[in-house]
Amino acid sequence: MVIAADYPFLEIMGTIIVFFAWVAWFWVLVSILSDVFRRHDISGWGKAGWTLFVIVLPFLGVLFYLGSQGGKMAERNIEQAKAAQAQFAGSAAASEIATAKELLDRGAITEAEFDSLKQKALS
Repeated sequence: MVIAADYPFLEIMGTIIVFFAWVAWFWVLVSILSDVFRRHDISGWGKAGWTLFVIVLPFLGVLFYLGSQGGKMAERNIEQAKAAQAQFAGSAAASEIATAKELLDRGAITEAEFDSLKQKALS
């Protein structure tokens, strides 16, 4: 009994393509819905309208959203990435300063070394 003969290569490839398309569709849908809910420039009703449009008429909703908001969507993603990077840099600088302060309190470094480390962390 040969099982592979019951499911030929082209059908396997077709199944893989359909599965990939489904995953890509789900990715786009999640990206759009996350962008809708992160936006601050539309009201709750606007968010509800876009969500309903994307869920009830998925292909048209996604195409209209990408057509009307695609460029702005990319700008919002860039702004969010920059804000996250700035927040991370700020927390890293605060951590370095706190470590230098602990060293200063223990007497391991001088006040001048602490000021130097502080300026280095803030720059």
